[in-house]
Amino acid sequence: MYFVESAKELMLSWIGDNRFWILSIFLIVLVAALSSWLLGRFVHRLAERAERTVNPWDDALVGALMPPGSVLIWLLGLSVAANRAGVVTGAEIFSLAVPAREIGLILVLAWFAWRFSRNVEHNLRDPRYMGKPMDATTVRAVGKLVRASIVITAAMVIMQFLGYSISGVLAFGGIGGLAVGFAAKDLLANFFGGLMIYLDRPFAVGDWVRSPDKEIEGVVEDIGWRLTRIRTFDKRPLYIPNGVFTQIAVENPSRMLNRRIYETIGIRYEDAPLMPAIIADVKAMLQQHPEIDTNQTLIVNFNSFAPSSLDFFIYTFTKTTDWVRYHEIKQDVLLTILKIIEGHGASCAFPTSTLHIAELSSLKREVALDT
Repeated sequence: MYFVESAKELMLSWIGDNRFWILSIFLIVLVAALSSWLLGRFVHRLAERAERTVNPWDDALVGALMPPGSVLIWLLGLSVAANRAGVVTGAEIFSLAVPAREIGLILVLAWFAWRFSRNVEHNLRDPRYMGKPMDATTVRAVGKLVRASIVITAAMVIMQFLGYSISGVLAFGGIGGLAVGFAAKDLLANFFGGLMIYLDRPFAVGDWVRSPDKEIEGVVEDIGWRLTRIRTFDKRPLYIPNGVFTQIAVENPSRMLNRRIYETIGIRYEDAPLMPAIIADVKAMLQQHPEIDTNQTLIVNFNSFAPSSLDFFIYTFTKTTDWVRYHEIKQDVLLTILKIIEGHGASCAFPTSTLHIAELSSLKREVALDT
């Protein structure tokens, strides 16, 4: 204990002695580096423990600690070292250490809050943490509002620290708001268009949307405050200003309850006596099909006398809304209808033409007289 106390007193005397100011700065930087390393190890242990839980908040908090925590330690250590060097050398540049530390502290806290909000947003949409993930569109909207609030708050605190009057800035914003509104009317239109999307919710991230008014069709990937990004079915990104959605009709096929099968099938005219039996068997097949929703409209009827066929149509709905599965069911239904038609000894019609030549015998006589 005596040697420890002696070493401590000697170190303090060296630090307090201006002759050893370089050594004191070295020790301060060394302590900052060691503290940053220890914090990293501590956060790593916390992350391992947080992974064993299904709480989205602790993982978000631990994930946000680094690197802002390490930057904060270095900021404090370097500011103390700079202050010590300024006292010894009298250089004016070191006088900036205190305001730089205060501004840096505000920025680091804002950085930590930004990372925490991003992590929470990600975790709330992750099924590992939430039994039923929250709606992605709502989570993104709230996350963007929170991060915008963090940036604005940090900027106002820094301006107040630098001596600018916040009330004067707000008054200027009120006076110049009208001019800015006229100059950025398209930007504001897109902003309020995005706000209406979040409030009215005509579609969400992951929905398949299309517009009959514009050549817009694809899957929604992101809804921003100015643009909505849609991935078309040929995998091209389509960026649409949000203001467009206030002027067009938008169809959302992702929210359909069923998919419709509506097909017209034609048989030959000579198979007309078989039409009632074919229609009855097709209707019975659809009513017994496991993938057809019999609670919806189901129609099988003779429809029209076509130029080269007798047409009947089927009108029914599948239980699934999945695009790929729907086409598999539709294929099965059509192939089964073809088997029913062939089972009755009939055939599907194809375009044909019949040429009738009148008074063929008189035509032969006229040809003979001409010769």
